[in-house]
Formats: sequence, structure tokens, C-alpha cells
Amino acid sequence: MPLRLKPPRRGKSPNWTIRGTHLGIHIDQSARTPEKRLAQKELARIRSDIERGAFVPRNALTFADAVLAYIQADGDTRFLDGLTEYFRATPLPEIDQAAIDRAAAALYPGRSAATRNRQVYTPVSAILNHVGHGFRLKRPKGAQGRQKTEWMTPEQAGRLIHAAGTLDAEFRLFLILLIYTGLRLSEALAATLTDLHLAEALLTIPCTKNGEPRLVHLPPVLVAELANHPRGLDRTGERLFRFRKNGHLYGFMRDARAAAGLPRVSFHTCRHTWATWMRRFGNLDVKGLVDTGAWRDAKSAARYAHSVVTEETRRADLLPDATRKTRGKGV
Repeated sequence: MPLRLKPPRRGKSPNWTIRGTHLGIHIDQSARTPEKRLAQKELARIRSDIERGAFVPRNALTFADAVLAYIQADGDTRFLDGLTEYFRATPLPEIDQAAIDRAAAALYPGRSAATRNRQVYTPVSAILNHVGHGFRLKRPKGAQGRQKTEWMTPEQAGRLIHAAGTLDAEFRLFLILLIYTGLRLSEALAATLTDLHLAEALLTIPCTKNGEPRLVHLPPVLVAELANHPRGLDRTGERLFRFRKNGHLYGFMRDARAAAGLPRVSFHTCRHTWATWMRRFGNLDVKGLVDTGAWRDAKSAARYAHSVVTEETRRADLLPDATRKTRGKGV
């Protein structure tokens, strides 16, 4: 029988089933989704993997196998030790929503939903998706945590930049780039010298988190710093910075913020700082922030709307002064 979809059976699993034989390989497994459209995509993926000789039966992979494949593809290694120890030889089909919920409770008892989401749900989802076993994972309630928009004053940013310079000249320049462009960490790490157009004060980001290209203006202070890159700019085709997203890079940030006396600063704080400075000193409103291309919609940029005093609020200057003594009899 050729490979095809079987609809959910009443009283059984709500998910579609993929069953049949393709190029001599027999398949009989759940599509892990009740939606026919998604089940069809899974069927197409399996058929393609078989034709490419890349199909691996679900029962053949354990979580440890999936972690290894994920790491070899330069996946983020943070938080993986505890997860690997917990699941280790567990077959991937057994890692469902309930199993991940139990892992989060066991590994991080009493911790916030945001912590569990960051250190369990997100990495497990990334690992499963990488090996083609992902599913629509439900995050714990409150997973996003309380939205924080911490940013640095110019004086604080100066201290951080100076501290970074005592550690590594290139890391200092890397932080200046983040602060004066609002780039995400991944975008800055991926930037190449081919993307840099210093004479035009321009950096091209071919593909952002939003899936769209972005042209980034480089202010004069950044152009001057980049022109004096510690390793020069005549390295055709190379990445702009030598760093990768690993413990070494985060160690630089940890040491720099400690030396600067800024314990709560992270790489993403630099992005918040740029956006806040654009509001406070660049006079951009929410629409203006969206128009920079750094955010897809106004909802994402609106978190910076309250970083400046609005013109409407300044009308309080017109209110009468009730603190002065009145003359004559009051009414």
C-alpha cells in the first residue's frame, strides 16, 4: 500500500496516522497532529526523507542522539546538561507534552514559569524540531514572565564599554555595535565584512529574526570605531567579529558588567538601550521605531513608548499654582 494518511479513529487518538510503504520502507506512525494540513506536511517530509536516504524511524532515536545532532549543528548548548541527564535514553516518541511538563517540574522545582520555559521548554522544542520530531508544544502559563525593558544611561554604557576594552579590544567594539544599532546578538554575530559598507555608513542584515532583510544605519561614532577594527577590515568574506554564541562570549559580558558595576546588563540590554535612546534623544515615536525595521509591528515597539515624557503630559505646566497664598476671602 502506498504511503497515505489515515484519519483519526473515534474514541482513539485524535491525531492522523501515516501508514504505508514507500521505496520499500514501511511506515506506521502517528502524524502527531489532529490537523490534516499539518499531517500532510509531515507525510511529505517523511516521503522526502525516504527518497533522500535520510529517513530515521522514530523509535531509533533517543533524546541523547537528538541532542548530539543538535549540538553538531551549532545549536545553543546552554541548559542541555540537566535535560540530557534527565531524558538520556528516552525514545523520542515518548517525549510528549506530559513528559516535558514532568521534566520541568523535576529539574526546576519552585522556579518561575519563565525560568522553566527558558531552560526546559525552549531547548527541548529546539532539539525536537531539529531532528524532525517537533510538535505544537504548550508553554507554561506565565512563560513570558513580566516584560522588562532595562536600558543603560549614556554614563552606564560608557562604563561598560570601558570595562570591555580592558578585557578585549574587539569585544569592546562588538558592544559598541550592539548599543548603536540595536542589533540582536545573533544578527551581529552573523554579520560579515561583505555586509559592511562603511563609506555609506551602512550595514546590511540579509535575514533578521522576522525573516526579512534590514538596512542598518551606522552613526558617526560607530563608523569611526569600525574604521579602527582591531583586526582590520581587509578580510574579504570573513565575519565582522570572531565571536560565537558560547560560554566564552558570555564570560566576556559577565566580567565586563561586573567591572562596570552593572549586574543586570545583558546583550539584549544593548538593544533596549538603542531603542530607548532613539526615543529619548532621536525623538522617534512608536511608528518611527517600527519604521527602522528593527520590529515587525507597533505592539513590539510600544514597550518603549513610556521612556519619554509626552507632549500631553507636559501640559501639566499650565495647571494653576494652588500652593501660593490667596488674597482676600476664599469662596
